[in-house]
Amino acid sequence: MASPSFLCRSRALLAVLGAVFFSLRVGASPVRRLAESIATLSASDIASFKPFTFYASTGYCQPSQTLTWTCGANCDANPNFQPVASGGDGTDVQFWFVGFDPTLETVIVSHQGTDPSKIVPLITDADFFLEKLNTTLFPGISSSIEVHSGFAAEHAKTATSVLAAVKTAMQQSGLSKVTVVGHSLGAALALLESVYLPLNLPGVTLKMFGYGLPRVGNQAFATFIDGNVDLSHVNNREDLVPILPGKFLGFHHPQGEKHIQDDLSWLACPGEDDTDKRCSTGDVPNILEGKVSDHDGPYDGVTMGC
Repeated sequence: MASPSFLCRSRALLAVLGAVFFSLRVGASPVRRLAESIATLSASDIASFKPFTFYASTGYCQPSQTLTWTCGANCDANPNFQPVASGGDGTDVQFWFVGFDPTLETVIVSHQGTDPSKIVPLITDADFFLEKLNTTLFPGISSSIEVHSGFAAEHAKTATSVLAAVKTAMQQSGLSKVTVVGHSLGAALALLESVYLPLNLPGVTLKMFGYGLPRVGNQAFATFIDGNVDLSHVNNREDLVPILPGKFLGFHHPQGEKHIQDDLSWLACPGEDDTDKRCSTGDVPNILEGKVSDHDGPYDGVTMGC
């Protein structure tokens, strides 16, 4: 539970960040790409996300539920899932689960997110900083890559347990494809997982679906993701979280954004932090124009939570 001093400090920092964002309008922006490069997703394209959206939502369920696959509507949406392992306590360690879906032919890794009242202080608290990745967990990773220290600390708590569970799931299923999912903080953890797992499982094919993803690392990190991870991250309308932490602090989004519009259509936004007003960075130029209420969805009818 966050202390009163922590919350006060976070609120004060948010007020400062708001003023900065308002005056700078997110600061220097990349060159605007041609409007024609933004593509509208078809109904079938959008529908293809739904199993993974439910898996991300299931990340909020208790480990006892995900291990027995008895979590109600979230579990019912993917009835063929075979659970392998789960963990976390939802307080000091985020929930997680691993298993495999024989219908989708992939191992699934899901990380719990958190509600906006908690994720916003976490990603803007004055105590965070950009840090290099732990080379024990991320062997051979470039020293130029830096990530949010709070996200890195959360990921390290479960990394080896998740890796062991993924190995078991691959052995049991005979599958070499792994799909990592998460919402909010869970999306940030999933993005770190999408770097960690291939470095420790050579030959694995990995894909990631993130929802309400905050910025996780620096430009070198975003560039690495662009070149090595099959990523789709979905942002809902004027969600505040995807524009944090600020670019002026050295954070950058990787490519792969899908932005849900006010009319509920989905657009594929090219490049990193596309500033077109139909994409998240352009649509929400500062935190004063973001909406916490858009963070949990709905994402094609799915509202995050268990």
